[in-house]
Amino acid sequence: MAQRALKRGVFITFEGVEGCGKSTHSKLLFEHLKRSGYRTVHTREPGGTGLGEAVRRVLLDSPEIRISDLAELFLFEACRAQIVKEIIKPALKEGAIVISDRFSDATFSYQGYGGRVDLKAIKALDRVATTGLIPDLTMLLDIDTAEGLKRARKKGIDRMEKKDISYHKRVRAGYLKLSKQYPGRIRRVEVYGPIPEVQAKIKREVEIVIRKFKRSR
Repeated sequence: MAQRALKRGVFITFEGVEGCGKSTHSKLLFEHLKRSGYRTVHTREPGGTGLGEAVRRVLLDSPEIRISDLAELFLFEACRAQIVKEIIKPALKEGAIVISDRFSDATFSYQGYGGRVDLKAIKALDRVATTGLIPDLTMLLDIDTAEGLKRARKKGIDRMEKKDISYHKRVRAGYLKLSKQYPGRIRRVEVYGPIPEVQAKIKREVEIVIRKFKRSR
């Protein structure tokens, strides 16, 4: 199949609380767009680069290390600065669709609303780390906090998932607040129901955005 060209690269992010299925659905979308002929890149936060994967192990899989919410902020933003420079911006420049499992909204929701780090400080630091890059579309996969944690913990418990339920409820409330603040960019999808049904809703939202950047024949 010939590669389908776009007027410019498109940046799509997936967000949501633990257990919402964003990793599953972001990968399904990646495979769908690739089969459809688009040049597509899938990455994740924290991770995606050598630095990001190393910091991911510290952030998620090192329970012996104590990390404050403010320290978390700096670590996540360091990973973001690297992935924007090394992966995301070069791919967008080449006209690819970049799909990221988490991006800036996660930091506002987790470290900001969940960890109560000053939102203005996060905004200033994130602007530096991303060089002002904003997703074209953010899919917010929404699920009840307790149900999401139950699903996530079936696969093992990482450092973030160990935090108490009140923290995770604040995270979800933060995501919902962001979705109301940026309704044109953040599209909320409830993830109850079969995976194909949820994925179909995601594809519809993505197609609306991609259509804006298709080259006319």
